[in-house]
This record gives sequence, C-alpha cells and structure tokens, in this order.
Amino acid sequence: MVMVLRMRRVNANPVFRALADPTRRAIFEELSRRGEQTVHALTRYAGVSQPAVSKHLTVLKRAKLVRHRREGRETHYRAQPDALAPMVDWLEHYGAFWRDRFDRLEALLERMEP
Repeated sequence: MVMVLRMRRVNANPVFRALADPTRRAIFEELSRRGEQTVHALTRYAGVSQPAVSKHLTVLKRAKLVRHRREGRETHYRAQPDALAPMVDWLEHYGAFWRDRFDRLEALLERMEP
C-alpha cells in the first residue's frame, strides 16, 4: 500500500520538500498573509541574508508555490496557494484513512464490552 501511495502522490513531493524547511514555510506564510513583496522586504522579515532568501525563493518557485515579476531592478514575489492542492489531497486521503481505522476500532471495542 505504501508503494502505491508513493507512486500516486509523486507530484506532491516538491511541495512537501519546499515546505519542510521552516524558513521557506515562514516566507510562504508571509507572502500568503501580506501579499506580494520584494526580495528586500522578505530578507528583512526572514532574518537571513538576501542570497539565502533568494535560494529559498528558488525552491518555492520550483514547487510552484510562488510566482515572481520584475519591476525595474526589483523582483516581486507572491504566493500561489493553489499549489498546495497536492498536499491537501494527501492530507484528505490520510484523514479519511485514519477516520476509518478509528471507526473500526470503536466498533470492535463496542463489541468487546460485556
């Protein structure tokens, strides 16, 4: 079963990998909350160097979690929450899986009561 799920959920991997890092999660959350921001604004927020923020943004772009646009000398980034769909699907799948398992356990325990 695990192998089948890995094969079906392969598209979710870039999203999970991108959001596994706490700094990238924080950047994505900041963009989601406050909207479009420049690299400089994100650098001030993240508390890490500009090159580090740029690397994190590259990973987020590859996972399609952010988009960017150039305006003069600055690059503006914005969150793409729709890219979370593979993660949401994965969580829904396992939510249903565990609800079913707990329902079965509850039924078994009820049958075992004297």
